[in-house]
Amino acid sequence: MNKQELIGAVASASGTSKIAAEDAINAVFETISKTVAAGDTVQLIGFGSFGTGECAARTGRNPQTGETIKIAAAKTVRFTAGKGFKDAVNQA
Repeated sequence: MNKQELIGAVASASGTSKIAAEDAINAVFETISKTVAAGDTVQLIGFGSFGTGECAARTGRNPQTGETIKIAAAKTVRFTAGKGFKDAVNQA
């Protein structure tokens, strides 16, 4: 399912227009992105939580040349599925 299909599904499930559903979905995505970028966690009980993690600096290898390279530390986005979401996936 892509974003347009999600918008259509939300619009039909909620009985609203696609424009209203798109505005709501965009607002949710933007709010989650801003909150996680600020270092906070977004917890949606039964669905999951979005947060940040750390990837430590490490050495890697260039697969074409075999040369050892340094990979810098970086922040990552983490999603942990909630119990309700896991249960729904496992029942399918």
